[in-house]
Amino acid sequence: MPRTSTRLTFAVLATGAGVFSMLQSLIAPALPTVQHALHTSQSTVTWVMTAYLLSASVFTPILGRVGDLIGRKRTLVGVLAAVAVGCLLAALAPNIGVLVVARVVQGVGGALLPLSFGIIRDEFGASEVSARIAGLSAVIAAGGGVGMVAAGPIVTALDYRWLFWIPVAVVVVTLLIAVRHVPESPRRAEGGVSWTGAVLLSAWLVALLLPLSQAGAWGWGSGRVLGLLGAAVVLFALWLYAESHSRDPLIDLRVMRQPAVWTTNTAALLFGAGMYGIWSFLPGFVQTPHSAGYGFGASVTTAGLLMLPMLIAMFLSGVLSGRLEPVLGAKTLLTAGAALGSLACAVLALWHDRPWQIALAAGVFGLGIGLAFAAMANLIVGSVPAGQTGAATGMNANIRTIGGSIGAAVTSVLVTGRLQPSGLPHESGYTQGFALLAVLCLAAAGAALLVPARRAARLASTTPATGTPEPAAPAARS
Repeated sequence: MPRTSTRLTFAVLATGAGVFSMLQSLIAPALPTVQHALHTSQSTVTWVMTAYLLSASVFTPILGRVGDLIGRKRTLVGVLAAVAVGCLLAALAPNIGVLVVARVVQGVGGALLPLSFGIIRDEFGASEVSARIAGLSAVIAAGGGVGMVAAGPIVTALDYRWLFWIPVAVVVVTLLIAVRHVPESPRRAEGGVSWTGAVLLSAWLVALLLPLSQAGAWGWGSGRVLGLLGAAVVLFALWLYAESHSRDPLIDLRVMRQPAVWTTNTAALLFGAGMYGIWSFLPGFVQTPHSAGYGFGASVTTAGLLMLPMLIAMFLSGVLSGRLEPVLGAKTLLTAGAALGSLACAVLALWHDRPWQIALAAGVFGLGIGLAFAAMANLIVGSVPAGQTGAATGMNANIRTIGGSIGAAVTSVLVTGRLQPSGLPHESGYTQGFALLAVLCLAAAGAALLVPARRAARLASTTPATGTPEPAAPAARS
């Protein structure tokens, strides 16, 4: 394919990944509207978020590995088609059951992230890979911010169904361009998919994430929560055993044990907890009525506008990180990003009486997200063999999501554990929650400091099944 096509290829990847990221947060501010329109309960409508989370967690690493094996373009086209179908089904959903199923189908789009990183690695020169990954990471990070900011105006001016009609149009156009202009992978990984590993991975992810996301409704001490968490531990142990003995592991555990990989994944877990905690509870804080003694009584639209500095900062710092990474190194950027997240949460814990304080903290956190997202992706891509790019980056995204579920769940305990007679949380609950998120982000910065301070080694590993050498990863300065 002509070299001039790389810009169009990147545009397709950025659009697809950005839409997936946007769908993750776009519906959250509109859940009360959806609940009323579809005549359902508050506990039931939360499955609109939970189903998407679980589906994305399952499909992200599995389809990332499938893309490594059968071709990333082919898999990308299939995933884009699934997202389009899921959005169309959601826009037409006559009841909550159909909407939940539609969200499961949309969750297949989680694979767009590892597939896109793999295609960038395939199609761009070694000198461009870091900058392109940083740019894509900026779009992914900003997509979540766009969802939070845009939801209110869309629902107010149109209807909540337009939260899905708009992505349908964007994804269909992206799909048509991808079919014609995105090149197929020039190389494939050897071996196959370990379906035993895939089933066990899916099982322990669901068993872990489901109780974390539903603990507020079910109760932390309930049999369902404790039973599922126990099952998650057992299934995780079985998955580790199966993967370590498989000829074609879904996730090569030898790769996951590399210092640059496990330290980056640890930072992703902790930073994800802080990031999702802020995304989940900061809009609710500013929407709290003045009668609670804090908050601003903001509408969904106003709350979104207060998050606008985060969106702008995420995108700008993500793009800028592509230029900073060759100079400072991905390790430094990840450490700085996590430290900025910790600073922002500390500011929120201490000062949250004025809208400008919220906007300032949101902007600082946005800077941290943009730097951290790009650095994580570059560290993983630069540390694994080409045939493991999809699975490894998919697992990194999953670990960030797992951290997010833990962060949101624990913050929820602090915020909603003790309520005022009006049913609103006490201010102290939010203060403690923001302080906890500051500690988690600070711990992420500590984990980032453990990333080996050297250029990632060019790997020439062999696949377990065939012993065939795989092309090395482009070196990533850590």
